[in-house]
Amino acid sequence: MRLEDILLLAPVLLFSIVAHEYAHGEAAYRQGDNTAYMLGRLTLNPLKHIDPFLTILLPIILISMGGPPFGGAKPVPVNPRNYRHYVSGDIIVSIAGIVTNLVLFVLCAIGFAAVGLIARSLGGTTSALAVVQRMMYFGMWINTALAFFNLIPIPPLDGSHVLKHLLPPAAGIRFRQLYMLGIIPIMLVVWLLPGVVNAFMWPARLLMGVAQGIVGGYLIPGAL
Repeated sequence: MRLEDILLLAPVLLFSIVAHEYAHGEAAYRQGDNTAYMLGRLTLNPLKHIDPFLTILLPIILISMGGPPFGGAKPVPVNPRNYRHYVSGDIIVSIAGIVTNLVLFVLCAIGFAAVGLIARSLGGTTSALAVVQRMMYFGMWINTALAFFNLIPIPPLDGSHVLKHLLPPAAGIRFRQLYMLGIIPIMLVVWLLPGVVNAFMWPARLLMGVAQGIVGGYLIPGAL
């Protein structure tokens, strides 16, 4: 990946993962838990959400290895015991980040087309509009990846919070113990079971293909 692309992609990635975490905090607040609010995490200020490893080192490592520019933010603290309804509240809070990324994907697709239309109305193209459209493309790509990757039902990803409520009580208790391992379970799956990750990322690739088929006609020459 070119340095130019990394510089354009970095702010898009940062905003997308911050919005994801903010959505968890906002959803928790609406479910009756004000933990994130009291700790100053109910904000889009990226400085409140940056994690040295997930937000900075992990994307650098992945890019240097030729992998996708992927990362995460410091998880927003929530206390499910404060939810008005524990099970439904936990599920709503968990999927809030995924829904937010899908909404951002749609907005970026609309933005991609809008920038293309503006370029046409100006009778040509400008380097500035091409840069903006490239960032919109990165936004589509990043947010679909974040949404479907987080659906993987392995701790600490969002999909695991849904799975733990579907398991029988005894299995659910054992499954919850995996949360104590932090990101180790999902890292092991990524490294040892890439087929699982590919299965969950297949809808993301399909959605990107559909979106490109819809808005690709508004592509500014040289934008990608």
